[in-house]
Amino acid sequence: MTSQITAGPRRSPVNRRAILLSGMVAAAMLLGALPGTVAATPIPWSMAAGPALQAPSAATIKLTKVADGLSQPVFITGAHDGTDRLFIVEKTGAIRILSGGVVLPTPLIDLSSSVSGGPEQGLLGLAFHPKFKTNRKFYVDYTNRSGNTVIREFKVSATDPNRVEPGSGRRIMWIKQPYANHNGGMIMFGPDGYLYIGTGDGGSGGDPANRAQSKTSLLGKILRINVNGTTSKHNYKIPRSNPYVGRKGRNQIWQRGLRNPWRFSFDRANGTLWIGDVGQSRYEEVDRVRQTSSGAGRGVNWGWHVMEGFHCYQPSTGCNRTGRKRPLLNYTHASNGRCAVTGGYVYRGAKVPALRGWYVFGDYCSGEIFTVPATASSRPPKVVLHGPGGGLISSFGESANGELFVVYLGGTIYRIDPA
Repeated sequence: MTSQITAGPRRSPVNRRAILLSGMVAAAMLLGALPGTVAATPIPWSMAAGPALQAPSAATIKLTKVADGLSQPVFITGAHDGTDRLFIVEKTGAIRILSGGVVLPTPLIDLSSSVSGGPEQGLLGLAFHPKFKTNRKFYVDYTNRSGNTVIREFKVSATDPNRVEPGSGRRIMWIKQPYANHNGGMIMFGPDGYLYIGTGDGGSGGDPANRAQSKTSLLGKILRINVNGTTSKHNYKIPRSNPYVGRKGRNQIWQRGLRNPWRFSFDRANGTLWIGDVGQSRYEEVDRVRQTSSGAGRGVNWGWHVMEGFHCYQPSTGCNRTGRKRPLLNYTHASNGRCAVTGGYVYRGAKVPALRGWYVFGDYCSGEIFTVPATASSRPPKVVLHGPGGGLISSFGESANGELFVVYLGGTIYRIDPA
C-alpha cells in the first residue's frame, strides 16, 4: 500500500489501493466490475493449469456470495469457539458478525470514533485468542486518530456473546507511524500461541529511512509477542526465543525486510508461514518459510529495500543479497492491471477437495485469484482460479473448519465453493 498518486518511473501498488476510496470504486460499480453488482447466485469461474504444473483435479470453482452491503470490509475470520459465526472487519471501524447466513444489525464493536480514515488507515486486523472460548479475549490492529498503529485487547461480554464487554479495552502495543501509508495491519496467533503482528515499512515510497532492514525499528517487520502477561515496560511479554533477545536489535522482532505484509497466514496443517508482501513498482512477492523446532522463519530477512522480489531495488543492479532470503515467487505488474498482492491461505477445508494443500492468494487490482501447491519448489507457476476482473480483493479469510472466503473492498464477501 502507498499513498503516492503521482506518476513516475516507479509506480506504487498502494496507489491502486488508495484509489479504492475515490472514483475508482464508484466507476467499478457502475461498470459492474465489483462483485456487489453480481446476482446473488453462485458464479462459476474456470480454473486453468499453469504451463508446467498440474492443476487441482476439479476443473472449476464458484464464488458464493455470503454477505454484501458492508462498509469497506478488509478481513473475515472465525473465532474457533464452536459456533458458526464469522467476524468481518470493516476498515471504517466496526466488526460485524455473520451468523446463520445473516449479518447481524449490531456490530461486536464499533471503533469508528477511534480510527483514522486515510486510504490505508483504519481498522485493519483482528485475531481471537487461542483460548477465546474460555477467556473471551480478542485483539485488533488499527491506526488511531493520530495515524499511529495500536494493538488493543477486548473481551466479549459474558452475558451476550455478540457484544463487547464495556470497559474491557486494554492497549497492548503502540507504534509510531512516520507516514500515512504502509501500516500493515495483519495480526494472527501462531501455532506456538504467540501473537504475530505485520508492520509496513512506515510509508512514503522506497523506504527512504531503510526501516525495514533496521534492527532498531519495529517497521517493515513481523513482530512476535506473548499477550499472556505483562512486564514493567510492556503490556505483554517477549518470547525468549525471539531472535534479538540478548542481542543488538528490538526484542519484539521476529522477521525483517518486509515492505508491507498486508496479509499473512499459518498453514493449520504444519505451521508453515505464508506472507503476501506488497511490492514497490514492479514485483509482488509471496514468501514461505516452514515450521522448525525454532519456529517458522526465526530471524529471517526478506530483503526489502535492497531487494524487491527476486530483483535488486537499491541499488538497481549488483545489490548485496547475502543473508537475505528469496521469496517463493514473485510476479510483475505487466498484465491485467496487477498492482498489489493479497496474501491468502493454504486450503485445508472439505468443500473443495481439489484445492486441499494448495495456497490461495490474489491481486488486489486485477481481481485475479491464484493458487500454487503448498509443497512447490521455488518460482512455481501460478494457476489462475478466477479473473481478471471482479473487484478489489482486500483480503482472504478462513473459517474455523478451513473454508476460504474472498473479501472485496466494495462491500461484498464470497465463499470459495466447488462448481
